[in-house]
Amino acid sequence: MQTITAIPKQKSIGSVQFLPVNLFASVMGISGLSLAWRQASKLFGTSLVIADIIGIAAVLMFIVLSLGYISKWILYPQKVKDEFKHPIIGNFFGTITIAILLLSSVVGTYSGLTGQVLWIIGTVTTLALSFIIVTRLLDGNHEHGHAVPAWLIPGVGTLDIAVAGGSMPFAWAHEINLLSLAIGGIVALVFLTMILSRLIHHAPMHSGLTPSMLIMIGPFEVGFLGYINFEHRIDQFASILFYFGLFLFIVLFFKVFKKSIPFGASWWGVSFPLAALSNAALQYAIFVHSWPLIAIATIILVLMNIVLVVLFVRTIKALFNGNLLKG
Repeated sequence: MQTITAIPKQKSIGSVQFLPVNLFASVMGISGLSLAWRQASKLFGTSLVIADIIGIAAVLMFIVLSLGYISKWILYPQKVKDEFKHPIIGNFFGTITIAILLLSSVVGTYSGLTGQVLWIIGTVTTLALSFIIVTRLLDGNHEHGHAVPAWLIPGVGTLDIAVAGGSMPFAWAHEINLLSLAIGGIVALVFLTMILSRLIHHAPMHSGLTPSMLIMIGPFEVGFLGYINFEHRIDQFASILFYFGLFLFIVLFFKVFKKSIPFGASWWGVSFPLAALSNAALQYAIFVHSWPLIAIATIILVLMNIVLVVLFVRTIKALFNGNLLKG
């Protein structure tokens, strides 16, 4: 009689070939969280050490993810090429360039020169990616189902040039910031119209893309931040951007945060829009300084911290369970 011996299956965290590019959204979210705590120190008097620790975490995460994705590019170039050409996934390459722009603000607090270099790199790559994506869309023959919130990432990315570049000392930075606001504002407006039309008139998106719906608040809250950094003031137009973004967030909150939506790397798509809203709410509360707005800014900041902690823990758990990097 043959005896069958059960051999325990060795666990593996997976392969770098399955490293999703949208994980760079985690760097965006954590960088935004660091900047939010820096704003919170002005409003609530909290310690800047919190912002410093979170900023260091963002830098380390960017380094680790960059090494991982460069390895994927070297070992599996066709997979990276296929991702870049994909009508939906290709837009998430914007998370890399936006992460660089946000890190320029985080790092620039400690080293002005390093922050300026990162901002220039982020600006060039963001504008180049926006050009590629818009050109690709104008080739035509795109399906209605491909009009998803991820389309907004390259457009919102150009708005982040002004968010991070409002204090750049270069003589030409003013016009670059104005250029980025023009591109980001108009592209986001056109794309948002197409995305809303698709969401209203066609079948719901795949559940895996549902968290990315929160990206739709990006043009308003990032636009608010970019506009006030450029104008160095908060006027009625800026207030309109902030309040509509807040309204849209409340509408989308109940559609996105559901237990029925399975966890995946795409959930990090909620992190940066939430961080942008938190930064906008904190800056607006500092400007108006009324208790309802201070309360709103506090609630959003607390919510963002809870969401990012949950996302981080679940991502680490998925990594070591072998679910994050599996085919």
